Amino acid sequence: MPLLLPVLLALLISILSGLYFLGALRKRRPGEPPLDKGPIPWLGHVLDFRRDTAKFLQKMQEKHGSIFTVQLAGHYFTFLMDPFSFGTVVKEARAKLDFNKFAVQLIEKVFGYHTTENYRKFLQTSSNKHLMGDGLVVMTQAMMENLQRLMLHSIGSRKEQKAWSQDGLFNYSYNIVFRAGYLALYGNETAKEAGSLEKAKEQDRIQSEELFQEFRKYDRLFPRLAYGVLPPKEKMEAERLKRLFWNRLSVQKGANKDNISSWVLDQQRVRADNGMKESMLDRYMFVLLWASQGNTGPSAFWLLLFLMKHSEAMKAVQGEVDQLLRETGQMVTSGAPLLNLTRDMLLKTPILDSAVEETLRLTAAPVLTRAVMQDMKLRMADEREYSIREGDRVALFPYTAVQMDPDVHPDPDKFKYDRFLTKKTDFYKDGKKLKYYNMPWGAGVTMCPGRFFATNELKQFVFLMLTYFEFELENPDEEIPSIDVTRWGFGSMQPVRDVQFKYRLRF
Repeated sequence: MPLLLPVLLALLISILSGLYFLGALRKRRPGEPPLDKGPIPWLGHVLDFRRDTAKFLQKMQEKHGSIFTVQLAGHYFTFLMDPFSFGTVVKEARAKLDFNKFAVQLIEKVFGYHTTENYRKFLQTSSNKHLMGDGLVVMTQAMMENLQRLMLHSIGSRKEQKAWSQDGLFNYSYNIVFRAGYLALYGNETAKEAGSLEKAKEQDRIQSEELFQEFRKYDRLFPRLAYGVLPPKEKMEAERLKRLFWNRLSVQKGANKDNISSWVLDQQRVRADNGMKESMLDRYMFVLLWASQGNTGPSAFWLLLFLMKHSEAMKAVQGEVDQLLRETGQMVTSGAPLLNLTRDMLLKTPILDSAVEETLRLTAAPVLTRAVMQDMKLRMADEREYSIREGDRVALFPYTAVQMDPDVHPDPDKFKYDRFLTKKTDFYKDGKKLKYYNMPWGAGVTMCPGRFFATNELKQFVFLMLTYFEFELENPDEEIPSIDVTRWGFGSMQPVRDVQFKYRLRF
């Protein structure tokens, strides 16, 4: 009997510790948001959340109101669904709500890249220098050259030029934008190594195509990899792909390229100066590739598809493109020089700008997450105040909270190319002006630092398509495909299926 009591106590402590770890013992404290732990210990609501994030959060909002805490795979997330209160999270000091801690953990899980929590400071500084202002001029030119090389490389006889080519619109858009962006950032093969300039260009086309195909394999695994639910066989495939990209994008191989962007070189230099090993730098090159090119291609698909399905929008954007070419004295004819579409020209496309922003409103759906660094009070716009615990996470999902809110954007499911025309900034909800009315890039200090370059990529791609090609859907009556709901939360959404189209050169 004397030995039995310690054993029972140890067993009881183990059970209680297990229950605590699984979240079964957590109770809502006075002043905290409504707590919904879900049906499964530790996992909580993660299965419903993964299945359809938007639908799940709408259900929770209907049940609990504009703020609530849910358990997701051992973590407690407080979702704030009131857009008037977004500033409370966006502007809060890092000492209380920190994006970096959460991002560092996710990047390590998904890319195998280990870094310090200061990584974003380096990224922000370099991006401000090279992807904005004068640096953006250089990047825009590099992107323009590579886009035209890829899109026009098959120009041959007059007969070949006028023949229709067929492809899936998603595959074509993603392929071209990804490969051009990759070459603009990571450089081109040298004529010296290849034997001639033409052979170097051919190697660029072949190698970028191979890289895109491997990237798409990884891209398909990405959501489940981020949630940690890949089966063994797919885990092995993900590891194979990681090693492939670490090798293909290595610093050593990049040293033999021409035209590597100053942005990539600066990222390498800063981290090397801070003592990062070259093997980890190789991994970081993969992080940059996904961050810079994982969303732009899908967005290009949606933008082009929306224009093709809305003749009024297509006519308006085409008119703006033609007018800009006339103003700059450029003509697109057989034998004419390639287009010189500069950063300054891209600043004069308000209609296309509005179409881009409307596309992102409809299809960009990131979950904006902050780690709670200390017990704190979160004050809502209506003066209600809630206690948030250290170790939890606070999250925003602007897609359902504001971007698809009919009070903010009438007919939210419809593509209205002129919704943001002339840089409209006055949007209202319940009669009150709303500051955060569209958040595809995030907000505050964590807003995507590459957003200007990404926007230019989208506009350049569409500009060139409208200028160089005739194109149309194989089935003009085909409905716009639904969004793949398994990808909620990771940026630009992808379609559940591709849409077939055909295209040919205009001249």
